Amino acid sequence: MKTNFHTHCQRCRHAFGTEEDYVRNAVAKNLDQLGFSDHAPFPRYDFGNRMPLSELPDYLKTIDELKQKYDIPIFKGLEAEFHPMYQFYYKELFEDYKIEYLALGEHFYTKPNGEIKNIYFAESTKDYIDYANAICQGIESGFFAFVAHPDLMFLNPFPWDKNCQKASELIIKSAKKHDTILEFNANGYRRKQFPFPDGERYPYPHMNFWNMVKNTNIRVIVGSDCHEPHQVFDEKVELAYQTVRSLGLNVVDTIF
Repeated sequence: MKTNFHTHCQRCRHAFGTEEDYVRNAVAKNLDQLGFSDHAPFPRYDFGNRMPLSELPDYLKTIDELKQKYDIPIFKGLEAEFHPMYQFYYKELFEDYKIEYLALGEHFYTKPNGEIKNIYFAESTKDYIDYANAICQGIESGFFAFVAHPDLMFLNPFPWDKNCQKASELIIKSAKKHDTILEFNANGYRRKQFPFPDGERYPYPHMNFWNMVKNTNIRVIVGSDCHEPHQVFDEKVELAYQTVRSLGLNVVDTIF
């Protein structure tokens, strides 16, 4: 079965194409299921690079209309960070907005002291521990169907060390305990390889992380993380599938 549950559209201000453009490409590429997961807006805080909260109803209404127009099963979701102070909002998204799933995409995370940080600007690998603990809190909350790019932190220019190992162990242990799906994110392959202190590699997926996953039987799903319609199921998604199969990961094709 061909699926993708990590789909963005122009509403997030850093992707291109309407919701229907992505559906048309999914149909053209014979996908069996398509899930939309544009970046969730948050009340009272603007994290940037996402739709305003006022646009959320139209986003969901548009997807509902596409569900009726096309034969392919379409699911309406959001990619959201976990912040403890917003648990009321996650409940509201399901109960009042009737979304069907949340993907845990931790870009901004809350530190134990309440400070909000962006993992794209980690100061050292020590930040990875707080980041991993934030992901673990999200997993444990039960709101999220899968963890998007759980190894996103490795886009920072630091060599693998004991903090990288520990942060990975925390995420993997929590995912296994709560039977939460981890996403192997194909968008990291679109970023191409760069020289890091520990060698040339993609920012993510990081093979050290996924080699730790492979003996756990944790469910793994490939996500396109597409930001252009033609990326719904492109050669980078194919490469991601080749990689997860070569690693012998427990690959699943749906989150439902």
